[in-house]
Amino acid sequence: MNETGTTIPVAAPSATSAPSAPVFPQGRGCPYQPPAAYPKLAEHGPVTRVRLYDGREIWAVTGHAEARAVLTDPRFSSDRTHPAFPAILPRFEEQRELPAVPMLGVDDPLHARQRRMFISAFGLKRINALRPQIQQIVDGLVDAMLAAGPGAELVSAYALPLPSMVICSLLGVPYADHEFFESRSRRLLLAQTAQEARAPRIDLQEYLGDLIDAKQSAPGDGLLDGLVAEQYADGRIDRDELVMMSLLLLVAGHETTANMIALGAYTLLEHPDQLAALRAEPGLMPGAVEELLRYLSIADGLVRVAVEDAEIGGHTIRAGDGVVLPASVVNRDSAAYDRPDALDVRRSARHHIAFGFGVHQCLGQNLARAELEIALTTLFARIPSLRTAVPADELILKPAGSLQGLVALPVTW
Repeated sequence: MNETGTTIPVAAPSATSAPSAPVFPQGRGCPYQPPAAYPKLAEHGPVTRVRLYDGREIWAVTGHAEARAVLTDPRFSSDRTHPAFPAILPRFEEQRELPAVPMLGVDDPLHARQRRMFISAFGLKRINALRPQIQQIVDGLVDAMLAAGPGAELVSAYALPLPSMVICSLLGVPYADHEFFESRSRRLLLAQTAQEARAPRIDLQEYLGDLIDAKQSAPGDGLLDGLVAEQYADGRIDRDELVMMSLLLLVAGHETTANMIALGAYTLLEHPDQLAALRAEPGLMPGAVEELLRYLSIADGLVRVAVEDAEIGGHTIRAGDGVVLPASVVNRDSAAYDRPDALDVRRSARHHIAFGFGVHQCLGQNLARAELEIALTTLFARIPSLRTAVPADELILKPAGSLQGLVALPVTW
């Protein structure tokens, strides 16, 4: 049922599918390019069909205008407990077992209530106040690389520690435990089956549950401490919901930005003309970050389920139909961007959907932008001779269905 009490029909997964429906998701061959088959989706118009691992066919919306329409239309639900919500990989079936579903997987009014708890902590004023702290962390990480080098593995030495330290400070999670929660986060995001995802998810739940319990008797000054003292203490949020919200923020807060820092650095190294433009005009960096977010589209597959019939791009999407928006295709729609396959740090790309769009737009986008601007500016300013230390074909890419990025990035100078 929907919020009005109307029964919503559920589309049954198809046992077979037409040969023309390509498999989704697929892995990338180049770290900064969409999978080879994805651009062909747009040849069939802004709305087409793709086939999931279980044979179910769902709609793929590849047009920029059409994608933004879906993301702002309440007829397309984010409710991951909906029986017809598409699982694009077997591990996503595990989400139906969660004790509480955090912001990404719920609709209003629950989504709005959860988001209000965190919105001020991620507002532009708060994030701008954090910039000196972010700069201090970045400088310390570069100092350490230079002292140990020449040569470093950029993911573990730079791209991952920065957002991990920042989100720990913001939430009130001890960074001393970073190896534990980073390893569990990595296993969770790389899991291919529900069984593989269950153990790291439970480990993180137990860790955060224990942390929340400890904060009741020994509060600190982090965001979680405030929620424990205010929302949890008076019953406005229960323990399971607070644990799952904390898990989402902790995992997303370091994994997404870590992927973007490493992949953004590699992409600029592979586009020396664009890197030269940034060095000549450092003021281009905020716009360059937007362009990198568009160009790389690391969260490549926003998912919805239709709860009412809707007309999108000349097709009728029926209630119960699954919908996916492959951001790497949407963000390269020629109707929205001139020369969309070119990286152009002078481009005005702010209308990309790398952070989603509409009410579910990424809560942490201001923080991510600040971290990316500071991390990339400082890295290339302080290590001007930075270059990759291995051939492109030796880089290991993260698999399809996870956040796109590099497992490791050896560099030297």
